Amino acid sequence: MKKIMFMLSSMNIGGVEKSLISLLSVIPKEKYDVTILLLEKKGAFLEFLPSWVKVKEATWYPKIKPAIMQPPKQTVRDYFKKNQYLKMASFIFYYVLAKLLNDRNTFYKNIFKSIPNDFSTYDIAISYQAPTDIIDFYIANKVRASKKIAWVHFDVTNHLINEKFYNKLYKKLNKIFVVSKEAKKQLIEKVPITRNKSDVFLNIVSPLLITELSKKQVNFDDGFKGIRIVTVGRLSIEKGQDIAIKALSKLIRDGYSVRWYCVGEGSERKEYENLIEQYQLNNDFKLLGATTNPYPYIARSDIYVQPSRHEGFCLTLAEAKCLHKPIVTTNFVGAYEQLTNEHNGLIVGCNEGELYKKIKELIDNPDKRNKLAKNLLNTNVDTTKEVTKLLSYI
Repeated sequence: MKKIMFMLSSMNIGGVEKSLISLLSVIPKEKYDVTILLLEKKGAFLEFLPSWVKVKEATWYPKIKPAIMQPPKQTVRDYFKKNQYLKMASFIFYYVLAKLLNDRNTFYKNIFKSIPNDFSTYDIAISYQAPTDIIDFYIANKVRASKKIAWVHFDVTNHLINEKFYNKLYKKLNKIFVVSKEAKKQLIEKVPITRNKSDVFLNIVSPLLITELSKKQVNFDDGFKGIRIVTVGRLSIEKGQDIAIKALSKLIRDGYSVRWYCVGEGSERKEYENLIEQYQLNNDFKLLGATTNPYPYIARSDIYVQPSRHEGFCLTLAEAKCLHKPIVTTNFVGAYEQLTNEHNGLIVGCNEGELYKKIKELIDNPDKRNKLAKNLLNTNVDTTKEVTKLLSYI
């Protein structure tokens, strides 16, 4: 039985975590011994991990978390308060050296020097949330495995990474999976060492499962008779809900009976609540919070909109395709790989003006909405066979 280890930060509600659950659903449990190592064993998706999968927590993570996650001045102050002057001096030295060399590898070597190696032996160890400094470094330097993989889910041009650091890290890995062709191209430009070891591996999407989950009954503003728009995603700047709020204000100003519903939670909630208040959209732009099953909302919408500033692939867009919703999406990396503009979706520039214009066009033209939805019926969305890329590599 082959042993596989996946490493992530947590199992919070998000596209990366959801894609892992989908991937595990198509891995034959009788052939593979799977371990999930989490920096923090938490998150609503924990309960969706298969019972045959072992879930571990990185007990060493709390020890180094402050030095990595908090501002360096705070770390220095903490060492000083605890009279840990040698640690304080070492931290300052390696932090400054990393800055001068523009290479975080030196800094991480110092941070991780007290962290023990994982002496379990795996056939394959996977940094599933790449590029993430802590996880990538641990897989590259602290895990014993015949093969090592980084699984890149983000557009690295919009993800702050230290290029020297990642060229060194990924030199130690055997394979890099990337979730879209364009994201792979961007990765190679940013981290040239990946050129001959990277392959595209689409996120696993099962239309049958998504359709079944979409049938669950939810209370979804059932008395409203206007146009219902749905967006799914973490409440964050990169997901672009602020653009959606401004686009909706233009639609309401023009007299359209429309409400916009955002499924998801995140750090920008307060900022978006203030923006909703500013545009007087309290009754029209609804923040529904996070749920492990957003599909009933997508299924009951009239239009699905993805206003993201950047994505690696965008799993929620693929899921909306499964439910044959008229789609308007911004032109992030991967959008053109999922949709053919004006055929089975509309792809627009990342600003409220273009978003407003195309949504208005769909509201005004029910026939166009029907055409886009009909064309999605003939679009192949099932990517479950992608798992063979991983299994054959093992």
